[in-house]
Amino acid sequence: MKILVGYYELGAESRALALALKHAKAFDAEVDVVTSLEEGTESDIQDISAAEKGLENAKQYFEKEKIFCKTHLMIRGVTPGEDLVSFAKENGIDEIIIGVKRRSKVGKLLFGSTAQYVILNAHCPVVTVK
Repeated sequence: MKILVGYYELGAESRALALALKHAKAFDAEVDVVTSLEEGTESDIQDISAAEKGLENAKQYFEKEKIFCKTHLMIRGVTPGEDLVSFAKENGIDEIIIGVKRRSKVGKLLFGSTAQYVILNAHCPVVTVK
């Protein structure tokens, strides 16, 4: 079994990592932790550095528990939701785990909802953690 965790070290994502760890142990699964950024220009260097650090922390979290984990920083010019769904399909992922946070209707309208996109478009089950 292969589990994908959409990750960007904020809050619910740490709970997503914990759930992925439980599922990986229960199903003898490997884990792919993915962070997606829409852009990677020089002005975004701080975001890229923070994402790389977060991915390294996530990898260590799984390695401590003897769970095979690969990390991926994706900067492909598409939304994070599109990136996660594409990655899952391209890599034969069996389950996606993502963190969610409450947003107002206006917030969803202006910024979209990565979780909503993933839930509606993924080819596999999606587990959300708040």
